[in-house]
Amino acid sequence: MIDQPTIPPSHKSPIRTIGFIPLLALFYGYTAGGPFGYEDIFSQSGPGMALVFLTFVPLFWSIPMSYASAELNSILPVQGGFYRWSRHAFGDFWGFQCGWWNWVGTFLLNSLYGVLVMDYLVFYFPGLTGNTKWVGACLVLCILSYLNIRGIQVSGWLSVTMLVAVLIPVAWLCIVSVFHWHYNPFLPLIPPGKPFGSVFGVGLALAMWNYAGYEQLSSVTAEMDNPQKTFPRILVWNTPMNILTYTLPASLAIAALGNWQAWQTGYIVEASRLIGGQALGVAMLLASIIGTVSLSNSTILYTTRIPAAMSQDGYLPAWLGKIHERFGTPARAIAVSLVVYCLLARFQVADLVNIYIWARIATSMLTLLAVWSMRRKLPNARREFLVPGASIGLFCSIAFPAILCAVKIYYSEPFVWRWAPWLLASGPVAYVTLRWVFGLKPDPLEVAK
Repeated sequence: MIDQPTIPPSHKSPIRTIGFIPLLALFYGYTAGGPFGYEDIFSQSGPGMALVFLTFVPLFWSIPMSYASAELNSILPVQGGFYRWSRHAFGDFWGFQCGWWNWVGTFLLNSLYGVLVMDYLVFYFPGLTGNTKWVGACLVLCILSYLNIRGIQVSGWLSVTMLVAVLIPVAWLCIVSVFHWHYNPFLPLIPPGKPFGSVFGVGLALAMWNYAGYEQLSSVTAEMDNPQKTFPRILVWNTPMNILTYTLPASLAIAALGNWQAWQTGYIVEASRLIGGQALGVAMLLASIIGTVSLSNSTILYTTRIPAAMSQDGYLPAWLGKIHERFGTPARAIAVSLVVYCLLARFQVADLVNIYIWARIATSMLTLLAVWSMRRKLPNARREFLVPGASIGLFCSIAFPAILCAVKIYYSEPFVWRWAPWLLASGPVAYVTLRWVFGLKPDPLEVAK
């Protein structure tokens, strides 16, 4: 008989499902959302180095993650995806770490999206500062959390609408910029006078953030129509869409303006105004807000399924994983997450991203290693997709991201070294506290023969 992992019936809930188009829009919204929020990479790393990172990091980071996620999803297409894959591969402790690090790390990630919306509005409304800016960020997060509670169909088709609204001004900027080309967008390679280590570390962190999270799609597997076929199709389409999003509009705008030193968070709005006039500037401002809202909408969707799944598995209190009777969503997990998002929305975006990336590295490496472990534990399990290249392909799919992660950690800024280890240390502390202080015990795993 063929070994095959299974999920106990109690983990399955009658929930709504959606198909390829809205899922692709949701996933694009989560992994990109448009050419917004990453503009710092050009001024901090130089235009040449930034374009190198944005072009080649996916080959060593997001594409291996896509392969690994597709293979694991073909074995175990289940809600909670990569968290439950890690648990099946490595046991209760590491399964908890994967879920916890993802949930806590994405507190930082989604709180910054509320801040980003306000950052774009500041260009036209300079009075949006201090408490006013924070309240605005919280309002954005509250509205999106409510829409997510209403169900994946609402979130999915909202993402399709937002994707169309974002791509129209982006295409407009690209076309206009071609007719104003005056500079080489690859020069200089790095900012003159800056130490290479600082340039490399910051640029790599931002590029890895832009291309992170390809395993997150698996967290809503139970909400997909035909997940074993839909999942790989979305991964195939999404990567080239993201690469074009991050490289084409910005490089053309820098070729037109030559002012890469001025590029900071939200600057693509100002660049659009300088190149195409007030009309394009306003259109890009609206697109940037919509794109950032799309990022936040998708992030809430993907990340709140993890604590709900952990609760259903017995790791977290049962009330947290309760599914809304009408909408079929983890409403309580969304509400708890929202409170933390709002509390963290007072902090600087760049700081949050650089600390968050350590949590993303940890969960991504567990997902990659889970492929190797599941091949050893369940060599005869049915796999509709395999990481290409047999053993060598699997080794490269693990080794390349691991090297990239090691380089990023080595070049992390001092404040990241000070705070990120505490973020990771919260996982073992939470595991011990929940299991031996509060007496929570995870349900046993099952393998069907």
